[in-house]
Amino acid sequence: MTGLTTLPPGGSEQAADDAATTAVRPPRHGARKRPGILGRPLRLLALTGASVIFIYPFLWLISASLKPSERVFDNELIPDTWQFENYTRIWDEVQLLTWLGNSAAVTLAAATAVTISSSVVAFGFAYFRFPGRNALFGLVIATMMLPAVVTMVPQYLIWNWLHLASSQIPLWAPNLFGSAFYIFLLRQFFLGLPRELFEAARLDGASYWAMFWRIAVPLCRPALVVTFVFEVQAAWTDLVRPLIYLRDPDLYTVPRGLKAVLDQFGEGGEMRWEIVCAASVVVTLPMILVFFLGQRYFVSGIATTGRKG
Repeated sequence: MTGLTTLPPGGSEQAADDAATTAVRPPRHGARKRPGILGRPLRLLALTGASVIFIYPFLWLISASLKPSERVFDNELIPDTWQFENYTRIWDEVQLLTWLGNSAAVTLAAATAVTISSSVVAFGFAYFRFPGRNALFGLVIATMMLPAVVTMVPQYLIWNWLHLASSQIPLWAPNLFGSAFYIFLLRQFFLGLPRELFEAARLDGASYWAMFWRIAVPLCRPALVVTFVFEVQAAWTDLVRPLIYLRDPDLYTVPRGLKAVLDQFGEGGEMRWEIVCAASVVVTLPMILVFFLGQRYFVSGIATTGRKG
């Protein structure tokens, strides 16, 4: 009889289920076509070209850091003379180790503070329903349109009034109040979580903090890691605020220290550009390591966003 599926000889119930599924499965008219013979090589060629464009400046920097002073700008990636002692000189000439330690402390404090504060605020906007919530969230997002230079003078006056304008505290303490961009980013992830999970937790007697810490945070870990890595990059490369607040060389961060190295060995100084390049390579390597360790969370966060959309 038409439409009936018979059990194959020697089969089982699982085989019958598979046969029935195959019988009623609709044809895949919208299946994605495989790339042609030339499709894959062209893609690989395009990716290779783009990779070379982005990697070449860093390769040139490494090459320049290993050259004598008179050969720094000759644009040869493989130096005729290798001068590895450039990397030993920077430790003797400047306080690079101190600056690396200062940057590590400031960066860790800034990234941790903004991740925690922004996630708490974002969870509040995503979970709670209260009058004016959308208007208040819109006001938070509107602060992103304010240029950073607009708030520099008021912030400096506040820190100077607190007698902290010559310390490292202004470099990370503002992150305790969250960031509008990170609040927006994390709120979108929190909104994608099933509300039934939180309602069940409330029926079991869980507090709001327990719901946030035990349910929201584990499920949105990729977004939290992305926020942390973004802020690590922003704090590690920040030069404006260290230029404003830091005056003691013992408190310099890496960007402020590189500015001092550039003033001493670069234009207007001793013109020893190989020292500047070697110091730049050293301070760039930690960021490469951070993005290498966090890249799977970027992919996971993008995939999660795609499923929610």
